[in-house]
Amino acid sequence: MSGHRAARRGPAAAAGAAGAAGAPGTAGGAGGADAAATPATIHPPALAVRAGVPERDVELDVEVPAGEVVAVLGPNGAGKSTLLALAAGTLRPGAGTVSVGGRTVADGATWVPPHARRVALLAQEPLLFPHLDALGNVAFGPRAAGAPRREAARVAHDLLDRVGAGDLAHRRPAELSGGQAQRVALARALAPDPEVVLLDEPLSALDVGSAAEVRQVLRRVLREAGRAAVLVTHDLLDVLAVADSVVVLEAGRVVERGPALQVLTRPRSAFAARLAGVNLVAGSLAGTGGEAVVEADGGLELHGLPDPACEPGSAVAAAFSPRAVSVHRAPPGGSPRNTVPVTVEALEHQGELVRVRGAGPGGHRLAADITPASVAGLDLTPGAAVLFTVKTAEVAIYPA
Repeated sequence: MSGHRAARRGPAAAAGAAGAAGAPGTAGGAGGADAAATPATIHPPALAVRAGVPERDVELDVEVPAGEVVAVLGPNGAGKSTLLALAAGTLRPGAGTVSVGGRTVADGATWVPPHARRVALLAQEPLLFPHLDALGNVAFGPRAAGAPRREAARVAHDLLDRVGAGDLAHRRPAELSGGQAQRVALARALAPDPEVVLLDEPLSALDVGSAAEVRQVLRRVLREAGRAAVLVTHDLLDVLAVADSVVVLEAGRVVERGPALQVLTRPRSAFAARLAGVNLVAGSLAGTGGEAVVEADGGLELHGLPDPACEPGSAVAAAFSPRAVSVHRAPPGGSPRNTVPVTVEALEHQGELVRVRGAGPGGHRLAADITPASVAGLDLTPGAAVLFTVKTAEVAIYPA
């Protein structure tokens, strides 16, 4: 049978404004004849977590530069919640240090409580105070830090306007929709002027329309203020719309980090590859020139086009789109460079296509996107033995 393939940033504001900001960066000397030699001001990271929690088998090294939004990705149990707890101050590290704005807030001899860290948390649920209206909820942080009532109200009004909730100032939480409540919660998180905002899947409880609206508000507010944030999410749209860079956690360790675009277009971890919707096979590089071979576990070999930075024998990753994969029941005609025996594990709707997921040699998980008609024509069901084929030109090889 012929092959088939598809056409081509308790209550959300966890930290108050108490406590001084981190130590200022080191400035260069006064300008002179050689102005180019004057070093620029060095800003400490907004957040640095270089700490471990042995009982959870978590050892983290995560840094959030001032003014950047870092998305933290990973499967359940990877250590994302532990990272947020270490930063917020609801968990003490067993070893290492946690610093906010260059100021150590936790180590073997130091412990700064959550309210004094200048860290705010926006969680999945708004957790607004039910007895206060929206204005009172947002003004709570500045008031708790000692701001006069009038000044706290001014800050609250300003922030509500910025998140598009100015007309909701006198509504109680029970009178707000999910999206409206999350906008108010965002304003409340920003009201104490935190050094960093922790965003724990803040859009996951919203419907698609509300999530899209709040996502744009989040992007605009964080970028306008140059606010540093940690965004824990499972949603690719959150990463694309809000994040500057990405950190991927697996089994309590950082396995990948880099600019968001780089991680999503050239992933090096299985989780990032799945989020980005591409097949990923890690191995070592054999061959040179315009075409090379990735040799992976289980005897799997993939021919592809190598990045010039790849060196023979080095660790590399081979990535290709599920839409570039053809599925066959019998060996196809011609001589495809990449033909991989696969056992079908699952069939999933993927828009107008069906994603065929399967296990190849060495347990490598691969996917192909084909039409429903092709699925029927091939009589695909879990357990079926098929062949995945992909052209050499569709396989990108780059350093792992």
